[in-house]
Formats: sequence, C-alpha cells, structure tokens
Amino acid sequence: MTTGTSAPRGTATPERLEVRTDRGSARRTADWARRAPLLPALVFTIVVTQLPFVVTLVVSFMSWNPLAPDERGFAGIDNYVQVFTDPFLLDAVVNTLVMTVTVVLVSLVLGLGIALLLDRRFPGRGAVRTMMIAPFLVVPIAAALLWKHALFNPSYGLLNGLLTSTWRLFGSDSPPQPDWISSAPRIAIEAALVWQWTPFMMLILLAGLQSRALDVVEAARMDGANSWQIFRHLTLPHLRQYLELGGLLGSIYIVQNFDAVYTITAGGLGSANLPYTIYQTFFQAHEYGIASAMGVVTVIATIIIATFALRVVSSMFTEETAR
Repeated sequence: MTTGTSAPRGTATPERLEVRTDRGSARRTADWARRAPLLPALVFTIVVTQLPFVVTLVVSFMSWNPLAPDERGFAGIDNYVQVFTDPFLLDAVVNTLVMTVTVVLVSLVLGLGIALLLDRRFPGRGAVRTMMIAPFLVVPIAAALLWKHALFNPSYGLLNGLLTSTWRLFGSDSPPQPDWISSAPRIAIEAALVWQWTPFMMLILLAGLQSRALDVVEAARMDGANSWQIFRHLTLPHLRQYLELGGLLGSIYIVQNFDAVYTITAGGLGSANLPYTIYQTFFQAHEYGIASAMGVVTVIATIIIATFALRVVSSMFTEETAR
C-alpha cells in the first residue's frame, strides 16, 4: 500500500496558485493593452469637459465681478439663493421650462402625424421624406434668421404677405400688418424651434413605426379592428418608448437653446430663457459667480434629463435583444 503525497482535488497548491496568478496577470496585461490606446482620448475628454465644469463649480461659490475687484471672495450659497429667488432669474427659468415643454410636445404631435403619413406607401415617398428632414439640417442661427426676416418681418415677411393677399381678396384696401415678434415674442421663438425639431421627432417615430410587427396589425384588421382602434391599442403602446426618447433628447437640446432667443428677440419683451440670461449675466453684467451658478443649475438639469434618456435607450435595446 502506497501513501500518496498529492493534495486533494480542489486544494490550492503553490503550483496551482502560481498558474492562476500568471493567468490573472496575463489577463490584466491584455486588458490594459486594449485600453491603452483609449487613454489619450479619455484624458483629452476630461481636460476639455470636466476641468471647465470644476472651475465653473468653484466660481459659482464666489462673489466675482471684475468691475469691483475689492469685493471678490467666497460667497457660499448666496449665488444659488439668488438664482432661485431673483424675479428676473425666476422668469428666465419659467421661460425655459415653458418653452421646452411647448416645443417638445408640439414637435412630438406634429412629428407623429407626419410619421404616420410617411409610413404609408405613395409615389415619391423617398423625396418627401428627404424634404421633411431638411429643416433639421439647417444651422440653428440660419433657421432663426429665416423666421425673423423671411416670415415674421412686418414689412416684407411671408406671413404679412399672405395676410395682405387674403385681406384684399375680400375687398379690403387696408390690411393689417402685425408685428409678430413684438406681439408674441415667445410664440415666435417656439414656432421657429418647432419647425426645426419636428423632423427630428418624425425620424425617431418613423423608425418606431417601421419596427412594428405587421402580422399583428393584419390580424387585428382581420378581426374587425378599425384604424383608430389599431392606432390606440397597438401603434401607440408600441411607440411609447420612442415618444419618451424623442421627448427626452429634444428636452436636452431645447433647454440649452440660445440661438433662436438671441437672434429673434435678443431676450427682449420677457422672452429671455436661462442660457440667454447666463450670457447677459456673464458678458454684460460681468457677474461671474451668479452666471456660473446658473450654468451649474442648467448642467444638473440636463444631466437629470440625460439620465432618463439613457435609461430609455437601454430599455429599448434590452427589449430588442429579448426579441
């Protein structure tokens, strides 16, 4: 009878531990070899995006106006208190919220209607889709200039031209010439933004419509369901996540809109939103601390919206993978 000196199976001997250590070291080396090429991009992203935000965060707790250098110093949370208590700044926050909600909801409704039309087959559908996307491809400042001068101008704008032609068609020689921007400044900005963001919503919802299970729709038609019932019980629930995604992504961009406000109204007549107010506070009033606090609030609000957007996108990919 021989006595075995080998360790029982499953026992960690020095030789096995050495093999495991070598494998773990090789795996870590391979992981770093894959990640090393990405390190310069990561460092560049941190330097470009995070360091400026850290500086902005530090300045937001300071009382800093270059016109009064002797008063520079630590202000605590006074700047944030002023952001949420100053009537002028509160109006800017309210304008930002109202403008964002209005533009997103109207763009979603119009985008849904256009997507439903473009989902049908008809001659020239490809050309119509291309033309419908065009407004979203226009540079924002150019789109704002287009609406300000080509449409809203009281002297030669298209809206007053159509109004004059209609008025004279009914026999009137003195048609009204309203100044659209002065009479409804916020609506003028919202109209320009809706025109530009409706194609974006349409693209997202059209992609959702084309991902439907058509056999389920055909089965519902064979069972006697009409178009409204199919839309209400099949199409709309299927588009729920696409509507959420469009609303969240649109909110991220529209809440930061500066071009339309600056170009169409220059923040006048009570139409200034938070980004334009930050511009005024920083570059005109030179209140660096208050402007930085407003910027931090805007960034935090955008991060919250972006977090929901990423969750929606993640859930959509999870559902697609499960199918």
